[in-house]
Amino acid sequence: MTIQRVVLNSRPGETGSPVAENFRVEEVNLPDNINEGQVKARTLYLSVDPYMRCRMNENTGTDYLTPWQLSQVVDGGGIGIIEESKHTNFSKGDFVTSFFWPWQTKVILDGNSLEKVDQQLVDGHLSYFLGAVGMPGLTSLFGIQEKGHVAAGSNQTMVVSAAAGACGSLAGQMNQNSHVILCGQISQYNKDVPYPPPLPPAVEAIRKERNITRERYLVINYKDKFESGILQLSQWFKEGKLKIKETMINGLENIGAAFQSMMTGDTSVGPVHLQRGLHLCLCRKLPNLHLFLASLLVLRTFTSNLRARTTPPSPIDMSVNKICLSP
Repeated sequence: MTIQRVVLNSRPGETGSPVAENFRVEEVNLPDNINEGQVKARTLYLSVDPYMRCRMNENTGTDYLTPWQLSQVVDGGGIGIIEESKHTNFSKGDFVTSFFWPWQTKVILDGNSLEKVDQQLVDGHLSYFLGAVGMPGLTSLFGIQEKGHVAAGSNQTMVVSAAAGACGSLAGQMNQNSHVILCGQISQYNKDVPYPPPLPPAVEAIRKERNITRERYLVINYKDKFESGILQLSQWFKEGKLKIKETMINGLENIGAAFQSMMTGDTSVGPVHLQRGLHLCLCRKLPNLHLFLASLLVLRTFTSNLRARTTPPSPIDMSVNKICLSP
């Protein structure tokens, strides 16, 4: 069987900006038969996210991400439907997901690497499992609840901001005894700097003077809470408390341009109907972002010298901006 796949064609360099030509679409043969424990699936959705920029380098700079290899298939978050199964946990027609889904039109995967997804949790919008009801949503949820310790009626203010270029608004907005949560910094991904990048001396002086803490956060440290988190996000979505926005584009051959668009924050890419049945989902970059959670959200909590809220906020009201490839 002949399928299409996307491989890493070249590296942009640690300080270069990714371009569409860094990726290459090619045709390869997929074996007709699968082994015990494997499944064959048709790819429905692929997620393109900012963290992938690190995987384009020879060294990702982290111990939890491996680099993509030149001329080898690229992978990331994906969702597909099983067409054939030799794994006891899966049957034909099941919808499944993996954080390491190959960028291919069809795949053969070890069933142990997959998780079932229930489309009823998202009213049939399977792509949401790669966004607001998936890893980005979980990152925001746990960042707020587990790290920010934000609770209704607790005399706190949570600020979600994308206007923090060069740390300027960081110093301007922080109150005494604030707590800053760091989860990714896309504006720094094309630079050869440590993570988290050091603050400028003037900002660091303000941080110390005002007793402001700054803490790194990884959602993968909360795997034991993923299931309950997804159920909570699903509930808020169905109640209308979780706002989700998606822009659709179609075609595996457009994934390089889509990746470039995601990194530059361009949402002008319109629908291109070239290959039906495959969707690509991209988290859009917010330019000049200093701090963000998941779908490029920034969480800052201010815990003193603030007026109490007269009405507790809803649990979470989040708009997730994504570009998706759709038929």
